[in-house]
Amino acid sequence: MGKKRVAKKSGAGFNSGLKSRVLSKTSKKKIEKGIIHVYSTYNNTRVSLTDENGNMVAGSSSGALGFKGAKKGTPYAAAKVGEVIAEQAEIVGVKEVYVFVKGIGAGRVSALRAVTGRGVKINSIKDVTPIPFNGPRPRKARRV
Repeated sequence: MGKKRVAKKSGAGFNSGLKSRVLSKTSKKKIEKGIIHVYSTYNNTRVSLTDENGNMVAGSSSGALGFKGAKKGTPYAAAKVGEVIAEQAEIVGVKEVYVFVKGIGAGRVSALRAVTGRGVKINSIKDVTPIPFNGPRPRKARRV
C-alpha cells in the first residue's frame, strides 16, 4: 500500500505564534505621542512606530507575521500588521499618533483602519510617497 502522505498547507496565512514573538520584542520605554510610518508596496506592507524624535520603538511587517508570497501584499495582511502595531502602541503607552504613508500598495488604508480600530487616535495623515518631478529620460526614437 505504501506510506500515507500528510498534506501540508504552505503559505496558509496568519501565524499567531509569530504574532506573539513580534509582540515580545516591544520596547519597555514609555511615550505618549508617536509617529507611525506605513510603507506599502505591491509585495509587502511594513509598519513601524517611532517616538517624536524618529527613534524606532516597535515595527512589524506582513512577512514577519507569517504571510508568504502573494498574500503578503493583501489588505488583510496589512490589517493584521496594523493590529500588532496598535497592540505594541498600547504596551508602550501611546495615545495619539501622526501617520506618514509611503508607497502605492493595497495595504495603505487597511493598516490605518486597524490602528484606529484598536483605539489609537490619529492626529494627522501625510503621504510621503516619492514622486519624480521630471521623470526618467525618454527612450531614443526608433529608427526603421
